[in-house]
Amino acid sequence: MLDRIAVIGAGLMGHGIALTFARSGRSVVVQDPDAATRDSLPERVRASMTALGCTESEIEATLPRLTATADLAEAVSEADCVFEAAPEKPALKQAIFAAVEAAARPDCLFCSNTSVIPITTIMGGLGRKGRALGTHWWNPPHMIPLVEVIRTEWTEDAAMDAVFDLLAEVGKRPVRVEKDVPGFIGNRLQHALWREAVSLVENGICDAEAVDTVIKESFGRRLAVLGPLENADLVGTDLALAVHEIVLPDIDSRPGPSPYLERLVAEGKLGMKSGEGFRRWTKEEADAVRARVATHLKRLDTILDPD
Repeated sequence: MLDRIAVIGAGLMGHGIALTFARSGRSVVVQDPDAATRDSLPERVRASMTALGCTESEIEATLPRLTATADLAEAVSEADCVFEAAPEKPALKQAIFAAVEAAARPDCLFCSNTSVIPITTIMGGLGRKGRALGTHWWNPPHMIPLVEVIRTEWTEDAAMDAVFDLLAEVGKRPVRVEKDVPGFIGNRLQHALWREAVSLVENGICDAEAVDTVIKESFGRRLAVLGPLENADLVGTDLALAVHEIVLPDIDSRPGPSPYLERLVAEGKLGMKSGEGFRRWTKEEADAVRARVATHLKRLDTILDPD
């Protein structure tokens, strides 16, 4: 059983990953070089658990299972499994795992949390590549059930099985990604949608608010319970084919990013954090969106999994 967990990075993703394992009763050591981030870990975990609806007794039982340290070797030396949650920079992740491998036990499992970077790129320099794989948690990791478990060409079956089972034991919904490709499953699907959403605005077909409204008020309402391939089977693959023959030739298929999106970034229109992206945002509006998402996820979890 994988009881001793190390998490590299105590930020937004790392604290949620650590919370998930500590809440399940496991001992978790969290490493982060920044003292302020380490010091604020208990407070942030408490806030996240409160948002989840956890009782005070559950929070008080969870917090002692978390230890924060600046020393990477100390964090991983006795770990059964290491989850890295560092920024999306391949060179940084490669350096972290080189240090992890040097300090960890020979039987330790290595997992990288990344949204789009191929795991092969991150783990290719390791000596024990068979024990390395990807685990893509979704933000916020303590609220979103899915974790994509990504196999590289070197990953051993036993390592895949062990991490998959661990994630299921702590209440996540793992899926196996049997071939290591950029974006894995979820982000390839998500960004295919985003590409066409940007294209609709770029080509003057509608504005950004219309795109978001159409998605939220139509097929977005059923996506939580009806996946796209389930939907295709529901309406019939013959109808899906007929629609594709008409629509797909007209959908954006550029291999690179939209010039419209590139222009927004170049002009400093970075979304909510700058006050403007595809749409304009006040701080109050941005905070309201974040609160709405958190409330929705909490309610959705209750509806879909009442037990």
